[in-house]
Amino acid sequence: MRTFVAGQEAYGEAEFAELALGIDIDLFRGPLHEETDIERAAREDAARDILADLVAMGADGDEVAGWDALYADALTHTVPFLRAARGQYSGAGEAA
Repeated sequence: MRTFVAGQEAYGEAEFAELALGIDIDLFRGPLHEETDIERAAREDAARDILADLVAMGADGDEVAGWDALYADALTHTVPFLRAARGQYSGAGEAA
């Protein structure tokens, strides 16, 4: 069974959420791969700007934007499991 949102096929749960909600999960949560300090700073700046816009739109009565703001804000407080695990253990399997 295939899933389409707004005429685009979603190939997984994350892509479905992104298409349905209009929220780029990696923008707010961070990518699953390593990123440089400059990349992280740029991503976080963009995420803050977009989150501020969503909050303002929600305050102006756009209920969908308000829910999107809550979802995006929650994503900023998560850490992908794989990235968190990499930070806890060295390549030899010992605690860092």
